[in-house]
Amino acid sequence: MTSEAEEPTLTIDELAARAGLTVRTVRFYSSKGLLPPPVIGPRRVGHYGPGHVARLALIEELQRQGMTLAAIERYLGQLPPDLTPHDLAIHRAVVASWAPDLVETVSRRELERRAGRPLAPEDIERLAAMSAVVPGDGDGDEEATFRVDSGLLRLGVQLLDVPLSQDAILAARKVLIEHSRAAAHELAQLFRDEVAERDARDVKSLSAHMHPLVVQALLTTFQRSLREELSEWLSGSRAG
Repeated sequence: MTSEAEEPTLTIDELAARAGLTVRTVRFYSSKGLLPPPVIGPRRVGHYGPGHVARLALIEELQRQGMTLAAIERYLGQLPPDLTPHDLAIHRAVVASWAPDLVETVSRRELERRAGRPLAPEDIERLAAMSAVVPGDGDGDEEATFRVDSGLLRLGVQLLDVPLSQDAILAARKVLIEHSRAAAHELAQLFRDEVAERDARDVKSLSAHMHPLVVQALLTTFQRSLREELSEWLSGSRAG
């Protein structure tokens, strides 16, 4: 459930804060069996890790898509028990892709609640550069408003802790956008050719079914390709 590199060290209060939830909500999910039990440490204190954070993010995304708790329980029950936090993040990204783009205007307090952490001015500046937030009205911290892209915010917050320069992150974003658009164009053309002679209702049904499957296939393929590229790079660095 947790990664080998990071031990479960979060208390339930810290877990709730990291996930942007209340402790009561976390306990509720645990009582329903949606969240694995913590690792019990000294003094019988439960400790949680990155896997719990990732699973909570997936649960919240499933709820945003309108799934009931029973449906979420069935969904989670079908997942392999040994998924890493990264694997769970991929599942969440696939689920998020089912929904239309959602941009909302929120207060500074709500922005930080959704981010699951306090945001310094430089953090907001970096999120704005990644197009995750767009500063709106308000001069003071409390009065300020922000237009938030819900699909990008969680990713942007995670990137705040990545030891890469802003220029490197923006360059990577440009590469991903350009290549994903090219792939989307070619796949759309393939599907158009396939359904050219079909009824319009069949086309709509095919699109609804293929969208999450294509996104998951792209994510899985990219994940494997990136792992191979990084392995080759690291092997070359060691050999040098």
